[in-house]
Amino acid sequence: MKDLTTGKEASVLVSFALPMLAGNVFQQLYNTVDSIIVGNFVGTQALAAVGTAFPVIFLMVSLVMGLTMGSTVVIAQYFGAKDKDKVRAAVDTGYITLFWTGLAMSVIGVLATDTILRLLKVPADVFPGASSYLRAIFAGLLALFGYNAISAILRGLGDSKTPLYLLIVASLINVGLDLLFVAVFGWGVAGAAWATVIAQGLSFAGGLVYINTRNEYVRLDLKSLRFDRDIFKQSVRIGLPTGIQQTMVSLGMLAMTRIVNGFGTPVIAAFSAASRLDSFASMPAMNLSQAVSAFTGQNMGAGKTERVKHGHLSAIAIGTGISLAVGAVVMLFGKPLMGMFTQDAEVVELGARYLFIVGATYVLFSTMFINNGVMRGAGDAFIPMISTILALWVVRIPMATILSGILGTDGLWWSMPAGWLVGALFSTWYYLTGRWKRKAVVRQPVPAAALDE
Repeated sequence: MKDLTTGKEASVLVSFALPMLAGNVFQQLYNTVDSIIVGNFVGTQALAAVGTAFPVIFLMVSLVMGLTMGSTVVIAQYFGAKDKDKVRAAVDTGYITLFWTGLAMSVIGVLATDTILRLLKVPADVFPGASSYLRAIFAGLLALFGYNAISAILRGLGDSKTPLYLLIVASLINVGLDLLFVAVFGWGVAGAAWATVIAQGLSFAGGLVYINTRNEYVRLDLKSLRFDRDIFKQSVRIGLPTGIQQTMVSLGMLAMTRIVNGFGTPVIAAFSAASRLDSFASMPAMNLSQAVSAFTGQNMGAGKTERVKHGHLSAIAIGTGISLAVGAVVMLFGKPLMGMFTQDAEVVELGARYLFIVGATYVLFSTMFINNGVMRGAGDAFIPMISTILALWVVRIPMATILSGILGTDGLWWSMPAGWLVGALFSTWYYLTGRWKRKAVVRQPVPAAALDE
């Protein structure tokens, strides 16, 4: 556990965010390794199948991950207020909620796989692989939810290192099993999916062992678990808008996938591979946002609103520097990076063009996410939801539909920076109003001058 209410803001944020960044790199390796191995050992159709499946999986877990974020913020604020009993109650409530929702999502996903893929108009040559991949992932969804529940709870307590260690081991196992199942046994796309499920199950099992032996705050005792209705309501109040936000993002990804599917298998494969690379490039901003949320939560719980402001400025500066550096890399080395996934020249060219167009504007994405992280950590999760819906559904999807008819695939790619620009401007405006300071779960005396800033 780590107290985020003391120490230099920039140093605290960086030291807390780095393990999460490394952890998310390994988390992304699950799907990315699947894409690389099936793209090289099976073919372009298999690469397209994995890419088609990803936004569907993201849709199913989005609402549950919103509840997870709600638990993180509530735990962080009670931990900052030094209320041990409330921390314990929030942890128990999070476990119970995520178990039942995870189980429900797993069953729904297995039953609805083919229906969802038909709605997406997945091409006939991609459909069988996408179907087998999705069903296997959905069957193991409880393990993914279990790991993420443990990870979110530990982050709320200031521990971002333990989830990293679990992910490193699990990701290495995933790579080994991918090679064994796909390259040696020849199980194709389904083999890649089962490798991921097994690796995620092991990371969840490792997390359970850790919390039951090392951490009194989060020890899982089935006999003493208790559901706190008030804390559940607080978590839902914060987490539901985040869940809706993530659901709208995932629906937007599905809408983009549906548009991309109309351009044929090579474009689907290019979008799949480039999106995996793009997810790595955007991770520093996303992890800074998570760090800022936990930082804001603890400091709002402790009544330190001025420290939140300084932390936000530090995060913006750090995020801008990283975004410019990462953007330069993907713009300059797009083709070699795409070459890791496939040797198909058309796919490589299309993917490199995607990376070149979006790479210059990662700073907009970073700004939007960090702003939203502050508001979410303070308990004001409604505005980040509006920001995301505005950027995605009012700007990106309509522009992708219109511009793709004029510019072809370039129109698809240009719609992304346009959405980020609108989202960054809106979230910056709202942050400057200071209204988010009134939304804390734990009420501490706040000077009137601070509220009016």
